[in-house]
Amino acid sequence: MKKITLLILSLFMFTLTFDFVSATPAEGVQLEPMKMEQDVAPLLELDNDVEIFQLEQGAQNNRTMTPSFRISAEGERKNDYPIILVHGLMGFGREEAAGLLYWGGFRDIEAYLSNSGYRALTASIGAVSSNWDRACELYAQIKGGTVDYGEAHSKLHGHDRYGITYEGLYPEWGEINPETGEVNKVHLIGHSMGGQTIRVLTELLSDGHPEEASLTSADSISPLFTGGKSWVHSATSISTPHDGTSLLHILDDKVPFTRQLITLLAAFNGVIDNDLYDFQLEQWGLARGNGEELSSYFDRVMNSHIWDTSDISKYDLSPEGAKQLNSWVEAQPDVYYFSVANEQTYSGFFTGHHYPELFMNPLFAPTSYLMGKYTHNGSVNIDQSWWENDGLVSTVSMDKPSFGSSDAAVFYNGKAQIGKWNYLGVLSQVDHTDIVGIGGYDMRPWYRGLASLLGSLDTLDKKTE
Repeated sequence: MKKITLLILSLFMFTLTFDFVSATPAEGVQLEPMKMEQDVAPLLELDNDVEIFQLEQGAQNNRTMTPSFRISAEGERKNDYPIILVHGLMGFGREEAAGLLYWGGFRDIEAYLSNSGYRALTASIGAVSSNWDRACELYAQIKGGTVDYGEAHSKLHGHDRYGITYEGLYPEWGEINPETGEVNKVHLIGHSMGGQTIRVLTELLSDGHPEEASLTSADSISPLFTGGKSWVHSATSISTPHDGTSLLHILDDKVPFTRQLITLLAAFNGVIDNDLYDFQLEQWGLARGNGEELSSYFDRVMNSHIWDTSDISKYDLSPEGAKQLNSWVEAQPDVYYFSVANEQTYSGFFTGHHYPELFMNPLFAPTSYLMGKYTHNGSVNIDQSWWENDGLVSTVSMDKPSFGSSDAAVFYNGKAQIGKWNYLGVLSQVDHTDIVGIGGYDMRPWYRGLASLLGSLDTLDKKTE
């Protein structure tokens, strides 16, 4: 097992280097402001005035957004809320990979934004945990305090109620700003599974959770579960599998031990410094011991029973798990939502299947190929609209929650609509890690453009506490 692990880890480092030296930087990628095709209205409507996002999933492959690497702000700077960057599956914090950053690779997106006048902070939460657990960790990490996974939730899933204690990235979060008289809020940006996680956090802050409220005494319940907190100004998802990824189906069909593959992939980002990486699974009794070798830690995690529960990333990222999450996590009426999609495949002339493009990270090419031809009929149907992908996630799943969701969405046309998903479009020739800067593209200017857009959002129509 150790030899296999080292072999795969070595492959990852090779492909990471290959991406940096072989992929062409942003040259050649269209730099026009993101806009609609001229013959498409800003809010695309079809028969019976039904928005395109309310149609069945198979109809959503008719989107005609223009790819872009630039986002235009709505106007002047109107808020100074911090930006919280939230990683996805297998992610890591700034100190866990000895110089390699999840947000930017070797080009620091957080520092770039901060130097551009936007306060940016990087979160580090469970690498393979469920969205619920990650949202609880994210809350404690931003606000400060001990992670409380909830009395009801922890009993249901059989893990500890409390976790790590944090000093807080932004302890004044949720307090009244004495200079403005308004609540201190944040902008949340989530990549991949991080987009699901920030949705869960926003939902819990706004609506709380009835089971936690009913089963927990008033003096011990976490403020996260009591609701009534309008603390999030915007939530932006990037490459997020809102409706899950077909890759989970494919792995279950092809390989009987999906949990081992997921865990091995999670190990990639920790190989640079074995003394630093941690899956942050303390609630499951899987904290990494002092001096414990990385291979031993992997073995304990891979052989754990956590992969047989529904309180884990494997379930949340499946189409069925995503549908269940979508059924209770709703877009809040006082939050701006944005989504960004990406792809790096092309359609075969004879088969119509999608194949990985030349400069896709070689590590993703096999999974991209399998996703590019996969279909499935079941409680969630996967048809050819799912074939376009970025190596790990189907592009059709990235715009908004659809399965089990009533969230509304519009194409962003220069004026964001609050309480709805404002879809910014598709970045072409960009794979799943390219979009966070781990690859050939320098994404820092693009994220500065996104920060400019978020900073231009008006605060006047936001309710405060």
